[in-house]
Amino acid sequence: MTFDFRHLAVAAAGFSTFLHLYAPQALLPELAREFGVGAAQISAMITASTLAIALTAPFTGAVADVLGRKRLITTAMFAVALPVLMETIAAAPEALVFWRFIEGLLLPPIFTVVLAYVGDEWPPAEVAGVAGLYVSASSLGGFCGRLVPGIVGDIAGWRYAFLAIAMIGLAGAVVVATKLPREKRFVRSEGFLASGRQMLRHLRNPQLIATCAVGFGVLFNFVAIFTYVSFRLAAPPYNFTPSLLGAVFFTYLVGAVATPWTGRVVMRYGRRPLMMCVLSVWLAGLALLLASPLTLILIGLSLCAGCGMMCQATSTGYVTASASEGRSSAIGLYVSSFYVGGSVGGAVAGVLWSAAGWWAVVALSAVVVAMMGMVVIFVWSAKPARG
Repeated sequence: MTFDFRHLAVAAAGFSTFLHLYAPQALLPELAREFGVGAAQISAMITASTLAIALTAPFTGAVADVLGRKRLITTAMFAVALPVLMETIAAAPEALVFWRFIEGLLLPPIFTVVLAYVGDEWPPAEVAGVAGLYVSASSLGGFCGRLVPGIVGDIAGWRYAFLAIAMIGLAGAVVVATKLPREKRFVRSEGFLASGRQMLRHLRNPQLIATCAVGFGVLFNFVAIFTYVSFRLAAPPYNFTPSLLGAVFFTYLVGAVATPWTGRVVMRYGRRPLMMCVLSVWLAGLALLLASPLTLILIGLSLCAGCGMMCQATSTGYVTASASEGRSSAIGLYVSSFYVGGSVGGAVAGVLWSAAGWWAVVALSAVVVAMMGMVVIFVWSAKPARG
């Protein structure tokens, strides 16, 4: 694959999107102290964004199919800077939650449409490689979205941390606007009604619904664990600063290393055996999170991150195997389920954190992982397992 400016633009879109999504996580304990609120209340910043994504993701592809790819991508990338800038002047946690919701509404027009653009504009033999570049850039963006605010927050305060995210995001928007060519192979859709009918047909597909249930569980656990571990590590005896909390997300990079191998393992052993192995390791990682030594907690977080991303990669691939038609809308349905899971996970974990503490959050995640295993064993079909 020859690297050119188109590849740079695709990478910039992936990096910028996930730079925004989880940016507050390393800052949550500091924000809770400043505004005098509890962990559950301030963590609504994360829940608000994932809920907004869940609401808009299924329809973004249909909008792009009518309006065009690049126009929607670039408009959303510039527009998302506005709510981030508004967060820098927020005077109350409710304002932060509101602007994070608006921010979440603007993210699906970037990440779902970029993948559609790649599928349209690159030769079939190159699509997997370009999509892999996008996923790698997204993983790096997700990591930097936690690390950069933590460092800037320690040096200059949380308002400047959000300002830094806005400026980096705008730089990515400029790259996409100037280096991503207008689509040439785009075929305009029949319209929103046809897309809606296709979405309803997917709801009658039990394999697809089961895959959406697994996706729900993946982000449920990611948001629950990686949001509330910040509060655990910010408290005694660890007393982590925002910079150290941001550095904790180096564990997130384990998934970026493990995920590219997922396809090969699926082809060799099948989806269900791989998923059962990964879910078993995930449970072991959750058990380590209950230990006191920091080293064991970091190993546990690394296992959770790696297993979660492998589950996500496997489930996403199974969506296309489960849907005989309308794969774009099937992916939209999966993405919506995925982010609903994140919203529910953040909210329910917040209640348990307030009531019983960290052990209850970990126990909740373990129950959800076990339920994901039941879905894979009893509902996933073996027939397309290697497809």
